[in-house]
Amino acid sequence: MSLDPVDYAVISQGLIAGAREMGAKLIRSAYSTIVREAQDASAALLDRDGNVIAQAELIPMQLGPMKMTFVPCAETHPVDTLVPGDFYITNDPFNGGQHLPDVFIFTPIFFEGEVIGFGASVAHHLDLGGGAPGLNADASDIYQEGLRIPPSCYNLDRDWNGGTFERLVATNIRVPALTIGDFNAQFAANAIGGMRVTELAAKFGKEDVLAAMAELMDYSERRTRAAIAEVPDGLYEAEDAVDDNGLTDAPLVVKTQVRIKGDQIEISFDGTTDQVARNLNNPFSSTISAALSCVKSVLTSSDIPFNEGVKRPFTIAAPYGSLLNPKPPAPVRARMLPSYRVFNSVMKALSQAVPEKVIACGFDTTTVFAISHLSDEGYRVYVEVFGGGYGASVHQDGSDALDSPLSNCSNTPVEALDMEYDYFRVVEYGLRPDSGGAGEYRGGLGYNRAYEITRDNVTFATYSDRFTIAPDGIFGGQDGMTGRCQVLRGGEVIPLHSKASMDLQKGDVLSIHVGGGGGYGDPAKRARTAIEQDIDDGLISPEAAHRDYPAIAAE
Repeated sequence: MSLDPVDYAVISQGLIAGAREMGAKLIRSAYSTIVREAQDASAALLDRDGNVIAQAELIPMQLGPMKMTFVPCAETHPVDTLVPGDFYITNDPFNGGQHLPDVFIFTPIFFEGEVIGFGASVAHHLDLGGGAPGLNADASDIYQEGLRIPPSCYNLDRDWNGGTFERLVATNIRVPALTIGDFNAQFAANAIGGMRVTELAAKFGKEDVLAAMAELMDYSERRTRAAIAEVPDGLYEAEDAVDDNGLTDAPLVVKTQVRIKGDQIEISFDGTTDQVARNLNNPFSSTISAALSCVKSVLTSSDIPFNEGVKRPFTIAAPYGSLLNPKPPAPVRARMLPSYRVFNSVMKALSQAVPEKVIACGFDTTTVFAISHLSDEGYRVYVEVFGGGYGASVHQDGSDALDSPLSNCSNTPVEALDMEYDYFRVVEYGLRPDSGGAGEYRGGLGYNRAYEITRDNVTFATYSDRFTIAPDGIFGGQDGMTGRCQVLRGGEVIPLHSKASMDLQKGDVLSIHVGGGGGYGDPAKRARTAIEQDIDDGLISPEAAHRDYPAIAAE
């Protein structure tokens, strides 16, 4: 059918606005700090076939392969069999999901008795059972990581809201009030998305809304193909590596081959390390998401809506049984670490083709802290995600102290932690001077954060990276600083591995020092005024300035 251009503009922007409203609803309705404050959640509108039409700008990692997550649900319970109140749900990493804390919920949108789309949401849940509160750093298979929900269909009235499925979930998790509250926030977000789509259908007609969905994907595809076509054809290869697997010191290498041919792009990860016996394996859906996110950030402008059309020019492959496409029952909780090495290696490959569009490696590591305490009142679980410094670009310094590009979580205010948790308190939080790599444009700074433990019998677990392999500078820029973690107990400093767990005592001070990003370009070309401003602002020390920048060293 022929869709009026004005109607298309209104409907398409209405769909995008609806997805953004879903994201706001999800965050504002959530109970846990990891969703309510850190915003580790996402929302999108899908068509009836599971194609992403529009999304909220929250967590890139969670949304790229959402159709891969949807399809196994629809295969188990076909769309035409759904009735009002039904919903799909899964967190299975080996059936399109990512890792167990990220639970995907798809709610059908009915109009005149027909499913015309889905409201979709995903949230990182504080605890889903498993061998340790919030994070089991020692898991050797997925069964030790928590409750695994296969692609399934339930009904809100029958199975949730006090029903058997809700009771099953609540019984198997340590903080049911917060986790069930976050599930309900997802249902609320999906409901508001469905309402906005049915309002559009009532106003413009179902056929016009469906046509607008299809055209929005075609529009994104056309613009993405045009952006790829501007890149010189060729094969570009690169690699990066995770520090280690937590058991040995051997790096986990991610090898990447990016082939550009016309308006298409093929990405292969042949030669990547085999899957490992710890939780660092990356489900294939996460590999796809990381690769897509990198290419989109480099080659396309931010005004191209991300939807299924963006993915059409891509072919992405990784060897089965490798770190980036593991066989079950491999543990996958820390899958963000190899995902970032996918992001970095694809970025390095693209730097050979479009050097003016890339950035240097950032700290680019999801550092997860899980601090928990069991009292007579039950478990308290705190989970937070830290980032670091971004890599610099051809035009500007890297951003300081942000979550990394694939995750995009927000800072959890210290005040919010003070209100929620009484078994620790934050005693330090600030930028880490000299942590960004020198360059014509310097890398972004990492930061320091420290917690004083105020109760005995507190459990800590973490995963991080870039403790030994520094973020690379580019085109003459210097590397960023690595990270470290430690516990101060009395007068003793206890260094911790980047992937570790430990029992903490009252009076311990747990600290994390995340690293900075790599620099871009020759430090000799950095403007003297920029160096002096960094010194005045306390971002770099006079000693580092004299060491790294010839303009200052000559004095």
